[in-house]
Amino acid sequence: MADDVTEWGEVDRRLTRRVAHWTSPVARRVLPAARTAAEHTKLWWAAAAVMSAVGGGRGRTAAAAGIVGMGVAELVSNGVCKPLYERRRPPADLVPHSDVRERPDSSSFPSGHTAAAVGFTVAVAGTWPEAAAVCSVPAAIVAVERVHSGAHYPSDVAAGAAIGLAAGLLVRRSPRLLLRHALRKARVGRIT
Repeated sequence: MADDVTEWGEVDRRLTRRVAHWTSPVARRVLPAARTAAEHTKLWWAAAAVMSAVGGGRGRTAAAAGIVGMGVAELVSNGVCKPLYERRRPPADLVPHSDVRERPDSSSFPSGHTAAAVGFTVAVAGTWPEAAAVCSVPAAIVAVERVHSGAHYPSDVAAGAAIGLAAGLLVRRSPRLLLRHALRKARVGRIT
């Protein structure tokens, strides 16, 4: 077991180093812009506003679902998981550029930015799949940026994505689950 953990840790370090060394002009322009847009979930609030403005009732429903999915994902990742598992951010020697200085002090595990991005996108997909497809592009860019900037290891991002996926699916299923529960209660009330 200890050997498996050590091996995964080395894979995490190698992947972090590889992603952090991307120096293409596109990466140097797009990734910092994605970081700025994703801070404090501004990107997802803006996406929700656009969906509400142009999508009619469907857009408003998708936007509301996305915001709830994002909120649930952030609550689980930042409010539950980070305090439970204290993990240091990737060391500066893995990141060759100056972005490493702008890292948060909180636990690296899991990535809250990625959880929020995926939670938003998956929740939107239940109502407006085309909008979710558009949202998946910046969500993927945000996930890559978190590793590129040295804020997270790839496993932190993968865990954040899993939390976001679960949160988004929960939001998509919640109305049906609540309706099923209410119908079951109504049937039980008629029987007794």
